Amino acid sequence: MAKWTPKHEAPEPLEGPVVATITGGTILWFVLFLVQLPFYGWFDDRDATWWVWTCLAGAGLGLIGIWYVRGRDAALKRAAEDSARKAAEAGASE
Repeated sequence: MAKWTPKHEAPEPLEGPVVATITGGTILWFVLFLVQLPFYGWFDDRDATWWVWTCLAGAGLGLIGIWYVRGRDAALKRAAEDSARKAAEAGASE
């Protein structure tokens, strides 16, 4: 059997409001945690407390995600500024 090879190149990744998306998801996870917290006894009676703790874990991982994507955005902006500065210097020296 022949190995599969792609017939066309993969499209460029979409860039959007990544920080806002991750922040919104983090807020959603934390709100879900707060909404379920008053019903902890109900979840405990049915051996389903993992629902509550999953929401808290999602909020915690979302905080890590916010930190990560903010750093990524800052690095992308620095790289764009550096390349623009180098292009301007190269154009000025010619």
